[in-house]
Amino acid sequence: MAGDSIVEKVAALICPVLEGRNMELVDLEFKMEGRGKVLRIFIDKEGGVTLDDCADISREVDVLLEVEDLMPSAFNLEVSSPGLDRPLKKAADYDRFSGRLAKIKMRDKLDPDQRGHLRKTFVGTLLGLRGDAVLLQQNDKKGGTVELPLSDIEKANLEIEF
Repeated sequence: MAGDSIVEKVAALICPVLEGRNMELVDLEFKMEGRGKVLRIFIDKEGGVTLDDCADISREVDVLLEVEDLMPSAFNLEVSSPGLDRPLKKAADYDRFSGRLAKIKMRDKLDPDQRGHLRKTFVGTLLGLRGDAVLLQQNDKKGGTVELPLSDIEKANLEIEF
C-alpha cells in the first residue's frame, strides 16, 4: 500500500531528528480526511511534550519533507503529543508504563483467566512484560492477573485515571 511506504519513509526520515532532541515517535498516520490528506505525527519525551516542541518539530519536519520530496501530493502536517490516552505501540511501552491503567483490545476473543467467557477487551493495571506476554492486573470485581500475548494485541492505550 502506498500510504504504508510513505509512513515508513517519513518515520525513517524524522526519527533521527526526534532522537537528537531526546524525543520519540509514538505514532504516524497519513490518511485522507475531508477533502485533503493529513500527515499526523505523535511525539513524546520524558516529562511530556510542549506546544513549542510540537511547533519546532513541525517546522523541521516540513523543511525535511520539502527537501526530500517524499510526499506524493498536497497534505496538512500536524504534530502533537499522544495525549493522556497514549497508545502503547512498542513492547518496551508495557514496561515503561507499568503501574498505569490500560485498555487492551485483542485481535481474537480469549479467556486467559479461565472465567468461562471469551472476550477481546481487558482493562487493568499494567504489570509489564513476561517473555512475549503483557501482564495485566484486572480492575473488575473478580480481579486477577492475566497474560495477554503481545503478538495478538490489536490496540492498546493508557486510560485516564480519576
